[in-house]
Amino acid sequence: MSVTIRPAEKSDVRAVAELIEEIERFYGSTGIQPLDERQSQVEEALFGSPPLASALLVQDETGDVIGIAAYSFLWPAAGSSHSLFLKELYVRSTLRRQGIGARLMNELRNIAAARPGCSRVEWMTDRDNPIARSFYRTLGFAEFDGKIVYRVDTSGPRHRPTA
Repeated sequence: MSVTIRPAEKSDVRAVAELIEEIERFYGSTGIQPLDERQSQVEEALFGSPPLASALLVQDETGDVIGIAAYSFLWPAAGSSHSLFLKELYVRSTLRRQGIGARLMNELRNIAAARPGCSRVEWMTDRDNPIARSFYRTLGFAEFDGKIVYRVDTSGPRHRPTA
């Protein structure tokens, strides 16, 4: 299958919002946000001022968006450099094992290498996702056990310091 990898454009907002629903369902979510809300959030994230993130899209021969690599730049990384942080890498299940994910990873490395001051590409995957972990290992990437990930909802209770 012939695919094109390219940066997301404003005309892709609906396709990206639809793909995000597919990603949510892939991860087992049942509380799916309405499409119009998702579209608004995608547009703000990718094309707001300033944009919060960037995305590479995979488009098949028919023009359908069949994959995404969503990323942001984080600072600081090593010393005062910054890193490209891959937040989401997703290719439709029917199109996996065709080298598309590897091409996306290579393109991300190229973007990072071309950006002055970008010292690395970083990402995470769930410990209970053996398919993703195997995919990254086949690309020659080693797992790093040095970090523990924390997450808190912004709508949840706030920690109040004690005196």
